[in-house]
Amino acid sequence: MKRILICIIAAACTLLCSAQELNCRVTVNSDKIEGSNKQAFQTLQKSVEDYINTSKWTNMTFAESERIECSMLIVVASVTDNEYVCEMTLQSRRPVYGTSYTTPVLNLKDKYFNFTYQEFDRLEYQQQTFTTNLTAMLAYYCYLVIGYDLATFSRMGGQGCFDACEAIVQTCQGASMSEAEQKGWLAYDRDSGNRNRYALVSNLNDAAFKPFREYIYEYHRLGLDQMAANVANGRARIAEGIPILHKAHTARPATYIVTVFLDAKADELADIFKGGTEKEKQEVYETLMRIDPTRQQTYERMID
Repeated sequence: MKRILICIIAAACTLLCSAQELNCRVTVNSDKIEGSNKQAFQTLQKSVEDYINTSKWTNMTFAESERIECSMLIVVASVTDNEYVCEMTLQSRRPVYGTSYTTPVLNLKDKYFNFTYQEFDRLEYQQQTFTTNLTAMLAYYCYLVIGYDLATFSRMGGQGCFDACEAIVQTCQGASMSEAEQKGWLAYDRDSGNRNRYALVSNLNDAAFKPFREYIYEYHRLGLDQMAANVANGRARIAEGIPILHKAHTARPATYIVTVFLDAKADELADIFKGGTEKEKQEVYETLMRIDPTRQQTYERMID
């Protein structure tokens, strides 16, 4: 009996220590597709979710409770001869120390999430080898989520994951795929411009944006994670780094890495500085309005 108990405990510990990195909820929305086999979309949804959640993306050890919470919404616009034209929205979040609050880390949309898929196709990713555009895009975004999460916990963290994203981009640029599938991988195209998979990882790995990468860490570990102990100090630390966003924006207007950050953080920033000093409110508001004037109504919440 004792030996059986030991075996059970050992098995439980093995499962705990070898848990995959991601806990992703996937939804495939096919409402725009009429009169089609809805079962195929359900199969796709399960296949994508299993692929993300059961794959081991890094050599790091994650406890079950440490898995990164994220969600992926794939909206299918059309399907022709197994060619899917879709948009994808990806969100990830992480807990804030000492609170029950979870902060958004990523909230981005890929308008050109296009791929070829036949029901029951096996999804399998092989490093440095192109298999399908679907598996390549999913792998890219899995590494992106993990990389960003690690970047919030350590200065310049997640570099290995961002390198993996860059390798996937390079592989896909040289792969044989349809024109629709190429969108997002190229340095520039007339539709996605400089807001695509290539541009984001290029920004992340650009030495010019090192201060911004460091601010991701400072915002979360030295700002948010300190607010449970001292709200004013945490808020002040976040305010100190806001000029870094402006500097990056001024050097390269419409830089995608800044857009991605504010897509995730705009509402949170408004809520944080609503309780700030008048000086903090005014300075942060004015800086954000210079960078991101389209969200004026959101940022005005902090000064109302």
